[in-house]
Amino acid sequence: MKILVAVDGSVYSKRMLAYLAAHDEWLGDQHDFTVVHVVPPVPPRAAAVLDKAVLSEYYDDEAAKVLKPIRAFMDKRGINAKYVTKAGHAAEVIATIAAKNKFDLLMMGSHGHTTLGNLVLGSVATKVMATCEVPVLLIR
Repeated sequence: MKILVAVDGSVYSKRMLAYLAAHDEWLGDQHDFTVVHVVPPVPPRAAAVLDKAVLSEYYDDEAAKVLKPIRAFMDKRGINAKYVTKAGHAAEVIATIAAKNKFDLLMMGSHGHTTLGNLVLGSVATKVMATCEVPVLLIR
């Protein structure tokens, strides 16, 4: 199975990884994992005055902070994952990657907000589920 694992470095991503580790059926060579992290974009006006190399380095550094412990987790469990980082709005980028690369499943952690909380705060998970054509497994 081709699985996209969306991470943001939060406690909810850690819970999702703990779920993954606790279920042997997710581990092993029969699955092809790709881990994606989306760095929030620098506002356009600020990005316009920054050197492209500086901006790229900023995005790389922010992604590395999140992906370093994820890589260690995957390596410890013998999971040979691919890693993708993009800058943009998380829900849009995740749904686009899932569709374009024809993943069988998208796994991600969720804050577990109530419906009212989603209306007030918004939710990446809610937006992904609304726009993504790939089945989504949410771990709370």
